[in-house]
Amino acid sequence: MKGLVLRVRLISGDSMDVTYDDPSAGSENEVIDHVVDTLSQGSGVLRCRHGDRLLVLYARGVAAVEVAPRGAVL
Repeated sequence: MKGLVLRVRLISGDSMDVTYDDPSAGSENEVIDHVVDTLSQGSGVLRCRHGDRLLVLYARGVAAVEVAPRGAVL
């Protein structure tokens, strides 16, 4: 899987598009389940990319997550 594009809305009201890539996951649904499970924990952390930059996304700062069906423009 190439990477899943997520639109993340932060508690502050800002939003950003990030790419999450999990080479060990098989299908897109498994990756989505992993993201949801991780962010549902208070101490959940995801390593994502925003353009060329590595981004660490902490669950406590996330208000909502959308999965982009065709990918967002990064």
